[in-house]
Amino acid sequence: MLKIAVIGGRETVMGFTALGLAAFPVASPAEAKKVFRSLTRESEDYAIIYVEENLAEALGAEIDKYKDSPSPAIILIPGREGSMGLGLSALNAAVERAVGTNILENN
Repeated sequence: MLKIAVIGGRETVMGFTALGLAAFPVASPAEAKKVFRSLTRESEDYAIIYVEENLAEALGAEIDKYKDSPSPAIILIPGREGSMGLGLSALNAAVERAVGTNILENN
């Protein structure tokens, strides 16, 4: 059975354990990179990996490797500080690649 993981600050990820998701609290971008690599390279058990937006810049190259891959799906989520808009931008880019135009744009 495939699993879902959440990587981010302790305050952000621990609530997800109540939903049955595997939480990986990290204290730094370097630690997040190690956890991300272990989830994607050493294990194929994770179908979805949620990553806190504030870690996305440090994990950019790692995340980009999976942008065209169906599994694992890498989804950016806002942290406790609020949204940085990165998750929505990534969603818009994915829709544009799939459909050929951004159907989510507000005109």
